[in-house]
Amino acid sequence: MPLLVTDYSWTQTDTTVYIHVPLKGAKVGKVDIVSTDEYLKVHYPPYLFEAFLLKPVDEDRSSAKVGNGVAVITLPKRTNKIWENLMITTNDKEKKKEIRERALLKYQEKVSSESRSKAEKQRTEKKYALETMMKLEKEERESVQKMKDAEREKTTAELDAWQLRQKQQAEEEEQVKLHTQRDNQNNLKAVTQKQEKRCSDGRNVKLDRRGSEAKCKKKPADLPAPRPAGNIQVTFTPRVFPTALRESRVQEEEEWLHKQAEARRAVNPDVEELKDLTEENRNPDWLKDKGDKCFATADYLSAVNAYNLAIRLNRKIPALYSNRAACHLKLRNLHKAVEDSSQALDLLTPPVAANAAARARAHVRRGSAFCQLQLYAEGLQDYQAALKIDCHNEALLADTQRIRDIIQGTAAHPDTQ
Repeated sequence: MPLLVTDYSWTQTDTTVYIHVPLKGAKVGKVDIVSTDEYLKVHYPPYLFEAFLLKPVDEDRSSAKVGNGVAVITLPKRTNKIWENLMITTNDKEKKKEIRERALLKYQEKVSSESRSKAEKQRTEKKYALETMMKLEKEERESVQKMKDAEREKTTAELDAWQLRQKQQAEEEEQVKLHTQRDNQNNLKAVTQKQEKRCSDGRNVKLDRRGSEAKCKKKPADLPAPRPAGNIQVTFTPRVFPTALRESRVQEEEEWLHKQAEARRAVNPDVEELKDLTEENRNPDWLKDKGDKCFATADYLSAVNAYNLAIRLNRKIPALYSNRAACHLKLRNLHKAVEDSSQALDLLTPPVAANAAARARAHVRRGSAFCQLQLYAEGLQDYQAALKIDCHNEALLADTQRIRDIIQGTAAHPDTQ
């Protein structure tokens, strides 16, 4: 049973009542205060203070301050009048019980109403934020569409202008060709008439029998027959890599190229929630470029969103996982960075020269995440794996030596980037 507090004090003015309740060593967080227009309760186990107020107060403007071992409750009066007493003087327990239950019920309804109002406000704010985000995305899509339309119109105009120039140039060449043919025909006609006139003159015939007559009667030379038609067989040398036969990795290279081709064909645009996206947003390569641009401007969250959507469309492109791991490193999502780097390394198989740089980057990113998680042994393994690929990288050599020093206890433990 709680202990009732009797050593309280109170003061009043025409408009306000002030009640001072000693807390007897209770902590601030353990004080429960309930205040209505006719009832006041201050409960701090095992002590309890109850006040059945003489006159009603304005509960909406009431306030309480707890500190320095005392709770000060301020109760504005509804009517500006001096009270004879703080509480009612009746000893009727049933009446007090009724007042208490009514006050507690009213307080619970007030708390419930405030909770509903708060939840409604949160829902409204969330809805507003969602609508704002959708509006921004719509504006971005419209802006991109306008850029595409403008670029399409520009390209179409350039193509039409080029076709017009080509047509005009062809007409000019045709006119030049016609003029040339006409001039050649006129020249040939003039030469022929001159030769016929010479051949019809007898003196010229006699004189020309030593040379000119043969020219007048000279037959055209026989032209060679056209060549027979046929097919030319073309063969191509097989694709080989510049390595010695005993070190050849042609099979692994061909397997990697085959995996790359399969990855490009593995786009899955049929996901239900992705059907409403634009054509660009259903293109993993376009999304990857968008993520790379966001990363370059330090907008890592937008870059992660772009890579997430690209991965949902195609889960076989290792660069998407590796680049998302770099974003997670910047955002300090270290476990996610380890997971994405491992996924990228699983896809970068078999290990060949074509994917060596990508494997080195994935090892460094996973090693950096391990080191920031203070798992230096695992991080050292990834840095050593990257060194096997790029053994002349001075920055990589320095980072690897720094991790060795940390493991051996000869250096501090900074976050390895």
